[in-house]
Amino acid sequence: MIQRRSALAALAALPLAARAQDKPIRLLVGFPPGGGTDAIARLLAEALQASLGTTVLVENKPGAGGQIAAQALKAAPADGTTFFVSHDHTISILPLVLKNPGFDPARDFLPVAGFATFANAFALSGGTPAHSLAEYLAWVKKQGGQGSVGVPAPASVPEFLVKLIGEKNGLNLLSVPYRGSAPMIADMLGNQIGAGVGSVPDLIVNHQQKKLRIVAVMGQQRQAVLPEVPTFAELGIAGFEDLPYYGVFAPAGTSPTAVERFANALAGVIAQPGVKMRLTELGLSVGMMTAAQLAARERAYAAAWARIIKAGGFQPQ
Repeated sequence: MIQRRSALAALAALPLAARAQDKPIRLLVGFPPGGGTDAIARLLAEALQASLGTTVLVENKPGAGGQIAAQALKAAPADGTTFFVSHDHTISILPLVLKNPGFDPARDFLPVAGFATFANAFALSGGTPAHSLAEYLAWVKKQGGQGSVGVPAPASVPEFLVKLIGEKNGLNLLSVPYRGSAPMIADMLGNQIGAGVGSVPDLIVNHQQKKLRIVAVMGQQRQAVLPEVPTFAELGIAGFEDLPYYGVFAPAGTSPTAVERFANALAGVIAQPGVKMRLTELGLSVGMMTAAQLAARERAYAAAWARIIKAGGFQPQ
């Protein structure tokens, strides 16, 4: 009996993160299965299992541009078993466009590490006769100056990009928001919508299979995986040079030990040649960012887009 009490006392004295190490780790994803973020998270989860020595599960909580998943992260126990794989939209953009997103990244989340940047791209459906952005804009003009362009989420960078392209060319381009990139791409493949804006990781496979055509990308330079595709800046559309990011976040209050353990495992995983090659093939520019570097990038990205959103006259909903 004494020995049993001693064992229980010793267990109770362990840090919460240490006791949680044997539990499965959840990677929350704010978009449905089949999209780029889901594919990235599943690739990382498989590699992290061996590094962390425990089961790593991807848990999709799609809807509202990642807002549901972010709220789930906020509510999750800070025991080192729940992390959020997210790009810029949920962390940097949603707090700018929603009056009450239900979370505050600075207060409710801890940056763990960043692992890549990527580009958003303008793509055309197979049934659209154009083969370049200029041809598409000319085609829309011939159709009366109005066209519909799919975007993965409302009040997102893709939506603001569509608005700016339309204004610069005297066209009424209407954004059609979807619940993630997967349903948007499904409609594009079915020629239900003639164009869409999404991330290169979401669009790259169908572009390579010639089912869709990527005709322009964000960034200061062309993407290595799409050397034939010009940047928006090359096409005279400035202001979209800063690339969005991918990072991992934990609930506020998660111990530094748990955060460091996961960050170290992630750094080792993305350095593996096979993992790095696969992420690159998905359209990512792979590179590790520390927690501090990720936090700084998030703040700078949010500040840059706050100026763009305000200049466009958008009012938080």
